[in-house]
Amino acid sequence: MKKRFLTLALACIGITASAQNISGTWNGELVAGIQKIPLVLNLTADGKCTLDSPQQGAKGIPANVDFLSADSLKVSVSSLNASYAAHLENGELKGVFTQNGFKLPLNLKSGERAKANRHQTPQPPYPYETEEVTFSNDKAGATLAGTLTIPADAKCVLLMVTGSGAQNRDEEVFEHKPFAVIADRLARAGIATLRYDDRATGKSIGGMDANVTTKDFAEDAAAGIEWLRSSKRFKKVGILGHSEGGSIAFMLGAQKKVDFIVSLAGPAVKRDSILLAQNKLLGGDAAKDLTIEKLREMPQIKQSPWIQWFIDYDPQNDIAKIKCPVMALNGSKDCQVVASQSVPALRRTLPKNKQNLIKQYDGLNHLFQHCKTGLPIEYGTIEETFSEEVIRDIITWVKQLK
Repeated sequence: MKKRFLTLALACIGITASAQNISGTWNGELVAGIQKIPLVLNLTADGKCTLDSPQQGAKGIPANVDFLSADSLKVSVSSLNASYAAHLENGELKGVFTQNGFKLPLNLKSGERAKANRHQTPQPPYPYETEEVTFSNDKAGATLAGTLTIPADAKCVLLMVTGSGAQNRDEEVFEHKPFAVIADRLARAGIATLRYDDRATGKSIGGMDANVTTKDFAEDAAAGIEWLRSSKRFKKVGILGHSEGGSIAFMLGAQKKVDFIVSLAGPAVKRDSILLAQNKLLGGDAAKDLTIEKLREMPQIKQSPWIQWFIDYDPQNDIAKIKCPVMALNGSKDCQVVASQSVPALRRTLPKNKQNLIKQYDGLNHLFQHCKTGLPIEYGTIEETFSEEVIRDIITWVKQLK
């Protein structure tokens, strides 16, 4: 489950003005409490611009320009109830970002933003083949596009399923590409993978509406498994799911659609309990009196079919039906899927299988990064994308399957 704490969508359109002094690229950080969100504003001389939020994977997002002169500007996004106004002072745009009545200082300096260090992200040339492929969920009218990574003589393949929210095939978040990293390391060890863009995301098209739930996304994954089996290229077809993708892995395991499962922070207790624990950890004093009953009455809960399905789903029923080998991994500092809830539940409910492995890693967060607090505000500040130790354990476990 990945949570975007501040959605930013600013782009400037259709203004012609003499903005020669402030045209170009500007970058800075929006400071919201202890969270810092890097922003990049790209402004052309004719008054067109885009604003990027690199940590959120948001680039070139449009908005409206309310005012633009040689040394001042104001842009707004009515759908977010947000605006930014700034004046050029001593070579720096000094201004205020306003959203939903909250005002935050936002100063931008001229020039490109230095890219975050993501040293694990794989770079070509690769010692394996890749193919761009598509498969379909005909029931939903969705065509899913993905990357099949195929090392020589690969005998097994893993379908990779992302966490909640619109995710691309690399599960890109905060400039990290964890699925790309995992797929690369597995390929170098002789294990194939298929990772794909969520429906209506990236190069995938169709299938998205207001009533889509995890069950629908599970049908997409099932279509991917069927496609892999129909290719007849692999002896075993498994699934690797992160967070919500872990839930989907349990669902397909219960349906006997896969030969093995790798769950990364997959919730193993009812989702209302997961959401309550998450709010308790992240909400501070504001959430100390929160109960499941109060949580269920929140407008944002009651108005979302996805969240309604999410909090009603009890994975224990599916976990109890799984017969294939399961590798279930959690981080001790995960604040989104709390290990102290899920790990004991898995140990109680998962049917015995000598090939099962349930493991908790000390000091890892929800993204399986080594961290200090485990809070989501750290995700973008950590250089590590994904623990190499966890990847090595996945490789060892998959290769010993019979």
